[in-house]
Amino acid sequence: MRVKSKKNRSIVGTAAISGFLLGLSLIVAIGAQNAYILRQGLLRQHVFILSLICALSDAALIAAGVAGLGTLISQSPTLITVVTIGGAAFLFWYGFSAFRRAMHPDGMHAANTGAVSLKAAIGTCLALTFLNPHVYLDTVVLVGSLSARFEGEARLAYGIGAITASFVWFFSLGYGARLLQPFFAKPSAWRILDCLIGIIMWAIAFSLLSRLLWP
Repeated sequence: MRVKSKKNRSIVGTAAISGFLLGLSLIVAIGAQNAYILRQGLLRQHVFILSLICALSDAALIAAGVAGLGTLISQSPTLITVVTIGGAAFLFWYGFSAFRRAMHPDGMHAANTGAVSLKAAIGTCLALTFLNPHVYLDTVVLVGSLSARFEGEARLAYGIGAITASFVWFFSLGYGARLLQPFFAKPSAWRILDCLIGIIMWAIAFSLLSRLLWP
């Protein structure tokens, strides 16, 4: 019994580590959520609540994926198409807004930038999260499908590991961004950042639409 118990603990620990590393590898890549949290972190605007929203959103989607929702979503082409088109449209709009901000660098100094209301910041954060099909593919479909390798406590540990990675990453990004503030004291740095954000948003939008046109 002791041998079996020790083996089970080992499997659970391995599952938790696997979930954490996979979750971290998926969200560290530069994407819509990360770009937005980075900018808000630099501005020190609503950092805690926005980081919490991103982490909790990932947690809910990962939990759904581990519970088996990933299989259901992957079998619904119509749902994927609707979310993809809506997400691409929003990303195009947000990218355009970033390019427009980059045209006026004098107004983007952290000390001179008008604070975005909490309601508007939350709305943008939720849209960048739930209107981006990549989020579903990464958290629900990919993490969910890979969790099938484990059973019982190990599967639960795998999901918790992936969720922990999201919390660690988003709060580290949001609060760690302020370390870059000396660099972003120059308006030209904000121009570069918003140009990069615009490029990222449009690149994601084009990649989403290309999957519909050329599956």
